[in-house]
Amino acid sequence: MDIEAYFKRIGYKNSRNKLNLETLTDILQHQIRAIPFENLNIHCGEPMELGLEAIFHQVVRKNRGGWCLQVNHLLYWALTTIGFETTMLGGYVYNTPANKYSSAMIHLLLKVTLDGRNYIVDAGFGRSYQMWQPLELISGKDQPQVPCIFRLTEEKEIWYLDQIRREQYIPNQEFLNSDLLEKKRYRRIYSFTLKPRTIEDFELVNKYLQESEASVFTSKSFCSLQTPDGVHCLVGFILTYRKFSYKDNMDLVEFKTLNEREIEEELKKIFNISLEGKLVPKNGDKFFTI
Repeated sequence: MDIEAYFKRIGYKNSRNKLNLETLTDILQHQIRAIPFENLNIHCGEPMELGLEAIFHQVVRKNRGGWCLQVNHLLYWALTTIGFETTMLGGYVYNTPANKYSSAMIHLLLKVTLDGRNYIVDAGFGRSYQMWQPLELISGKDQPQVPCIFRLTEEKEIWYLDQIRREQYIPNQEFLNSDLLEKKRYRRIYSFTLKPRTIEDFELVNKYLQESEASVFTSKSFCSLQTPDGVHCLVGFILTYRKFSYKDNMDLVEFKTLNEREIEEELKKIFNISLEGKLVPKNGDKFFTI
């Protein structure tokens, strides 16, 4: 694996000699705008692999994306390789319909320590829940970013990541009640502890998430990519674009229904993805919002 190939893949040409917050933020933003958050392998009959060599081959050499266990594993390798003090952490994702956090540790996120301060770095949540900058690990502090206001809260050594969202304007009236739309202004995202993890801690859940009928990842095919002012999402046959702060305290969310030919075209045009296998788009009944 070649770190230069990774930087070429994310289009990063800036200095990486200074291991500071500016460099960390720059790398994170380049990755989330170049590497989609996606699970298309599952819906092409291919596995979502956890090994670093396999992830590098898929994401860097084949110009694909991946889910959190893959893209944050890759980011962990890249940051560690250039000298950042980086730790893997495990997260428990909030389930809105059930009003509780997952019982299993199903999310991989990172902690980076800079000059005695800790930051949460996560390139693998996608959609309008994706952080654009590292979040300082401080309890109760609002941290405004382009997508929303993020807030970390600590209680009895468990940390919680929440967001405060804007209103949203949907010009296409037929999608006003779409189940893909987030309805909450204050949204819980996930919880985590500061216990260091290894990629082996995620082997069983990696298998479960791509095989179980109860998994949202088998229920829906999706692909999400951040842009300088918003985020593209493809879920099943539905393509959306959210423009953040379209006007004061308002996001613009545009919807479009595609056919299979158009899906292939938009994957190439928007997400820079050319699939080798046959994609079977799916928008099942599991809860998943953009």
